[in-house]
Amino acid sequence: MTAHSYAKSIDVQAHPSAAFKAVTEGVAHWWTRPDQPLTNIGDRAKFTFPPGVSYWTFELTSTQQPTRVEWTCVDALHIHEGQPKEIETEWLNTKVLWKITEQGKGSRVELRHQGLTPELLCYDVCEAGWDMFFLGSLKQYLDTGQGTPHQG
Repeated sequence: MTAHSYAKSIDVQAHPSAAFKAVTEGVAHWWTRPDQPLTNIGDRAKFTFPPGVSYWTFELTSTQQPTRVEWTCVDALHIHEGQPKEIETEWLNTKVLWKITEQGKGSRVELRHQGLTPELLCYDVCEAGWDMFFLGSLKQYLDTGQGTPHQG
């Protein structure tokens, strides 16, 4: 039996258009600074984490403004000390799906990282990372205008 992919949701005070912008061209405000924004289908952005070696490159593969965004991981190098080499490319070909719905005066943002499952070596550390940046930083950014992105 295949385990379920990482999936969580947040309720925020921001309008769906602001949430859409946050997960396309505004990622640096709540996750980590990409080498370029994801604004048009086919755009690719490299997201790097400390010590400046680990990275994931995502392609913006689908959008339906302001309700849906899809990123596909097209390159990965996840260096995690003490883990087998297989961890390095576990995100390759996974998809990050964002669903945004209007809810009252704000929005519900749902994140599903399709392919990030408990069977992967990186699951525990990646779940903790998404929880910190999605449940914490993105929510804070969409509620207050100030997230807590990685500073590196």
